[in-house]
Amino acid sequence: MSNSMEPTLSAELQQAVLQGVDTQRLLDTAVALIEVPSPTRSAGAVADRLAQILTDDGFVVERPVANWPEAPAVVVRFDSGTPGPILQFNGHLDTVHLPFIPPRVEDDTLYGSGASDMKGGIAAFVEALRVLRDHDLLQAGGILLTAHDHHEGPWGDRRQLHGLIAAGYTGDAVLLPEYLADRLPVAGRGMAIFEVDIHREGERIHETLRDPATPDVIAAGVELHRRLQALNQQVAQITAPHAGHDSVFVGYFQAGEIFNQSPTLCKIKGTRRWVTPGQTEAVLAELQVIFDEVAAHTNTRMEVNFDVTGDAFRLDQSSSFVTAFQDAYRAVAGVPLVAGTKPFVDDGNIFAGTAGIPAITHGPNAFGAHTLEERVAVSELTRVAQVYALTALGFCRNAAAAS
Repeated sequence: MSNSMEPTLSAELQQAVLQGVDTQRLLDTAVALIEVPSPTRSAGAVADRLAQILTDDGFVVERPVANWPEAPAVVVRFDSGTPGPILQFNGHLDTVHLPFIPPRVEDDTLYGSGASDMKGGIAAFVEALRVLRDHDLLQAGGILLTAHDHHEGPWGDRRQLHGLIAAGYTGDAVLLPEYLADRLPVAGRGMAIFEVDIHREGERIHETLRDPATPDVIAAGVELHRRLQALNQQVAQITAPHAGHDSVFVGYFQAGEIFNQSPTLCKIKGTRRWVTPGQTEAVLAELQVIFDEVAAHTNTRMEVNFDVTGDAFRLDQSSSFVTAFQDAYRAVAGVPLVAGTKPFVDDGNIFAGTAGIPAITHGPNAFGAHTLEERVAVSELTRVAQVYALTALGFCRNAAAAS
């Protein structure tokens, strides 16, 4: 990352962006998106709304199915006309499965389902795209805008994003407006959710009628939990700057219907997190060995399901992408962001691990995500739009000049 405090963009370009963002237009876009309910796997109507907004703005909109025909994704390509890198703006249009809260604006604050996560952020990068186009600011390269369904778990499995990546809808770097505003996330852990069903043969039976040789699924679950605790202590020694350390966690253990019945099923659910990029297959294989060994030792059968939400990642702080972002943030906020960790796993982990492109998660300082009280200051949406547009100018111009 550049240590210079001198801006890489001229004062004229900076002012053109800072003054070019139309806050009311941005807010109208956010309200238009929020007023269409879109729980995960049911975002088709809001995707249609976004596509219509962009079409009315004069952009050519693509609607790739990307593994989810119920809600085709929304894609716009904006080309400067001069060769250069492509910066991607990516966001998810779906929201968690909570009662719908319609949009409202009070005291410079936008409320409603998706205001924080992440329809407000999507509206901000739509506005950034408008500013770049309307004021003819982009000097090289282009912008790829992508928006999709199937993000929020446990209802979605991120299949549409994987479909977009597989179909080639990726830029040379990507910005994602999740609600993280207080740090530049330069590292983060990968995560897999494991679900284990421990079975025994036979029927459920009263404890007094149980054959002593009958496998005990609860005892098998206890042994498995003990092995996972031991693994957690072992892998906690694996650390990385900013990302923290590896971990194994069990948060769900369930078996039986009544106190004096021998059950046939025990269910365990938990997470495995890791700090080293590229270790997905290795950590899953390590867990599978433990599951197989415990099953064999306890004469039970284990059905295992892994849901990999994303790989670990590290961001090169000396890259042109990070430099462009920090210069953009400094132009808006006056100071650069401090480097830190990303506390959650988001689509940026997938871009880094699957598409192999650098991803920066940066969005509004919003509140109430995954609750009925989502809210974000309108001024924060304006700030994000400005940062995104300025990052595009710096990244596309500087990376093109260096190539």
